[in-house]
Amino acid sequence: MIKLNPTMENTGKITSRDNTRLVNARKIRDGKDRTQIFIEGRRLAREALRSEIEIAECLVSDEFDDAELLNAIRERTESVSLVAGRLFKTIADTNEPQGILLIAKRPDYSHLEKFKTARLPLALFLNEINNPSNLGAILRTAEAAGVVSVIVSTNSADVFSPKSIRAAMGSSFRLKVWENAELEEVLGWARERRLTPTAADVSAHKTYAEINWKKPRLLIFGSEAHGLSVEQLAAVDEKILIPMENGVESLNLGVSAGIILFEAKRQTDT
Repeated sequence: MIKLNPTMENTGKITSRDNTRLVNARKIRDGKDRTQIFIEGRRLAREALRSEIEIAECLVSDEFDDAELLNAIRERTESVSLVAGRLFKTIADTNEPQGILLIAKRPDYSHLEKFKTARLPLALFLNEINNPSNLGAILRTAEAAGVVSVIVSTNSADVFSPKSIRAAMGSSFRLKVWENAELEEVLGWARERRLTPTAADVSAHKTYAEINWKKPRLLIFGSEAHGLSVEQLAAVDEKILIPMENGVESLNLGVSAGIILFEAKRQTDT
């Protein structure tokens, strides 16, 4: 069992379900407080420490046994609270909680005023992506491919919901993510920065491998169910498709994003 440093704040063990810290954690977990985010588990705690994310507090079960991790967290926040093991399960978002969670300030990269130059000269725009696990997986893929900025539209899943964070496996802490954007606004942003708007569309005539990915681009994906509308596609400069065999009409959105992003990476690496 971990013992908190007696010189720290909040050294008393939380033993009431109605403690204000636990009530607040549940609100953040359930999306009722969008100013902070809920980070659960050892791996995600370590990923948060790898990032510049601002950690507000740590809640740790009295059964937790990783002193090294907890000491690293103490270097980022003085607010560490010990929670009775039976109560920790009431705030966890997983079936088998690992006994540690962080509350962090929600990052805000609204409008991405500066587009950082990266090895992969590409920003990614996700329009009305409804599945939080898909969204998180795409963020993970985007970071792995070298994308520096991701833009997520209104009416999309929450980038920082517990499910999205778990699927992103830490990438959402490090990527610059502009949330709640509108397509018209994003297209204007892209053209100001000389990014060519490029959309995945099953009716396109060019394949994803036939275009030049060394040219700076805004890569756009529509929703899992409906893609982009005719009007939205008309506003895009280039359209691409992934050719498929055996009458298969579509791929999972995360798979499609991975195929295209890693072709872009392949071209820019050569």
